[in-house]
Parts: sequence; structure tokens; C-alpha cells
Amino acid sequence: MRDTLTNAMPALFAHEGLWDGTYRHIDAEGQLIDQHRMRTRCEFPATGEFAYIQHNHLIWPDGREQRLSFGGVFRDGRLWWDTDRFHGHGWETLDNVLMLTLHRKDDPGVRFTEMIQISDDGESRARTWQWFRDGTPFKRTLCDERRVSRDPEAEL
Repeated sequence: MRDTLTNAMPALFAHEGLWDGTYRHIDAEGQLIDQHRMRTRCEFPATGEFAYIQHNHLIWPDGREQRLSFGGVFRDGRLWWDTDRFHGHGWETLDNVLMLTLHRKDDPGVRFTEMIQISDDGESRARTWQWFRDGTPFKRTLCDERRVSRDPEAEL
């Protein structure tokens, strides 16, 4: 599966490893509504059910933490997710930008489109989420991350 994914979405593999960054959620008026640290580990297993697995460790300034993991399957030239929280797909553009469209199962009527672009040196990346509720934009998420490790098994 890894070889098939490598051929279909080669730029995706530049994201393998551990990332650390800040996520800022902004409402439609541009006001900060949430901010937290996120450590994200991206891995591409050689075998198994999933072609891609992402592990997230969210850390808020007040001490709250949350850990999430989810896997995606590769079919029809895209990565597909179907978890308890969301479903949707991701693809790679001709300019090596990753795009995702995800629909929230835990918040009916809410979806977001995410753009992920890695720096030229591969050591930082920017992620932007455009959130829609019932077809109307209502917030943005801005993520700035730096690479911590290229090891897909690095400690979160």
C-alpha cells in the first residue's frame, strides 16, 4: 500500500514524522476563540488496514490535554477517513499542496476544508482550515508547525 500511495501522492511523504505547533481558532469577525499547542505525528505503515495514521496531542494553556488518533485508507487516488468524529477525503494538488474536505459527525452540518503546505526546506508547515456550518463560513483555524523529528514512531 505504501508504494501505491507514494506513486499517487508523493508530496504527502514529506509530512512523515513529528510536528509541534500552535493552532489558533478565529471566528468570522477575526476574534481569537481558542488557541492550543498541538503535537502531531504522521505515519505511513507498510502493512495493515490504514495507509496513513495521524496521532494528535492537544495541549491547552490551562493544562487540559486531549489525545486522538485516526487512520485513513487509500482508494480512488485519495486518502479517505471515516471515524467517530468525521468523514471525508484528502488529495494532493499539482503544486504539492495537501487538501482535505472533512464533514463532522459529532457536529452535524459542519464541515471544513483544510490546506496544508510545507516549507521549501521541509522543516515547517502551515495549515489553514475554512469552517462551514450549513454551507456558511463561520470560523478559521490557523496552524503553524515546525518539524521535531522525521521518525514516524517518535514520542508524542
